Amino acid sequence: MVRHIVMYWLKDKEKIGETVAILNSMRGKIPGLLKVEAAKDETNSPRSCDLCLHTVLESREALEAYIAHPVHVPVKEHMHSVMERSASADFEVDAI
Repeated sequence: MVRHIVMYWLKDKEKIGETVAILNSMRGKIPGLLKVEAAKDETNSPRSCDLCLHTVLESREALEAYIAHPVHVPVKEHMHSVMERSASADFEVDAI
């Protein structure tokens, strides 16, 4: 399994709720995507991002398919339109 984690800093903090909902809308719609969790940061520390996406995928191949999937593409386009910057990590794990 592969965990795909992305931290986002948004241009407009007013878009956090809408953006979290858009990210979570992928749940159950992409083969190989086992888990989707998106939420806003609750600590508001100087080190914090505005929101985080945590996904678990069956394999590296599932991650590659997710990136190009028709459900993910408009979500990615939305993220590029609202984000100031992002940081991500992808790593393999044994189980959820």
